[in-house]
Amino acid sequence: MALKNKLPIPGVVQVLNPFKVKKQRIMNFNPAEGVALRKPADNSKITVFDYNTSLCSELVLDKVEDTFKYMESSQLSWINIDGIRKEEIHAICEQFLIHPLIEEDILSIGQRAKMDEINDRMFCLLPMIYFNSETSSVDMEQVSIVLGKNFVISFQEDPTRDVFDPVRTKLLLKGSRIRNGGADYLCYSLLDVIVDNYFIVMDKLGERIEMMEDLVQHQPNTRTLARINYLRRQVFLFKRAISPVRELINGFLKSESDLLEDKVTKYYKDVYDHIIQCNDLADNYRDTVLNLQEMYHTQLNLKMNEIMKVLAVVTTLMAPPTLLAGIYGMNFHYMPELETRHGYYYTLGGMGILLLLMIFFFRKRGWF
Repeated sequence: MALKNKLPIPGVVQVLNPFKVKKQRIMNFNPAEGVALRKPADNSKITVFDYNTSLCSELVLDKVEDTFKYMESSQLSWINIDGIRKEEIHAICEQFLIHPLIEEDILSIGQRAKMDEINDRMFCLLPMIYFNSETSSVDMEQVSIVLGKNFVISFQEDPTRDVFDPVRTKLLLKGSRIRNGGADYLCYSLLDVIVDNYFIVMDKLGERIEMMEDLVQHQPNTRTLARINYLRRQVFLFKRAISPVRELINGFLKSESDLLEDKVTKYYKDVYDHIIQCNDLADNYRDTVLNLQEMYHTQLNLKMNEIMKVLAVVTTLMAPPTLLAGIYGMNFHYMPELETRHGYYYTLGGMGILLLLMIFFFRKRGWF
């Protein structure tokens, strides 16, 4: 749940609340435990786009066995499985001659982005990232893509959302480049839309960073520091997730597989350029958040210095009156001016004059 910001910052209505959000695990764990840790999806959805240059059909299938016929189809097929279930994954991998090692990677969780070529099948695994506006957090799911001669199979963890709608729209558009391309171009299109969505997430993170810059200057308190640390964690999660994707795309560029046509390589090069840019921006964001922490401590020190300056001035101004009051408060019978008729008023006047002179002197020197 997000907290409303007390500071009226234009264009920003809420800020992240690190005390209300479930912590995300950053550090690595044993990848061999991934299969055992994964819980089967409550529901799954299987969709197929079967197409050529002139025709395209979109089908929603009831069971995974209905996809088997597309292995030998004369048309190109994109099989998208939303929701990971071990039995379904095993069945489709066995039918489409997908190596057991790839099957294990698909079933695992928390995998690092990677790319493999086994038995005339190209496989890649990478994160699909979303920005949760309610919690100001970076959410991600693992996406696996298998490229064959005339098919592409994608496996998603979350059946309720993805970023593939632009690809679906282009597939239904007759004469589009994706309809005229091969399975390798379809694979490129899926990777391209995933990487492009990284920039959308980065824009959201950038907005939060700019908001925190204003917040640090006006409210340098412990809650602000907690929000900075939370934002730093989200940027770190994002950076850690996308860094290996560069190696993944580079694997396609270096591949000599017959599944990739030379004319499609330039498109993968474009995705490679995008992920390089994304990594550079993520590095900048990480440095900016670290600078926010330094700015917070600087603002805190400045605030403390202002408080100490005020206290020092007050103490200094009160020193002369305290001195005079102390002198005339001494318990001696024979003291000058004790019998002065207006001595009390003279003393108060002297205190006031000393205060005014000191204030004038301090202001002239620019001390406050």
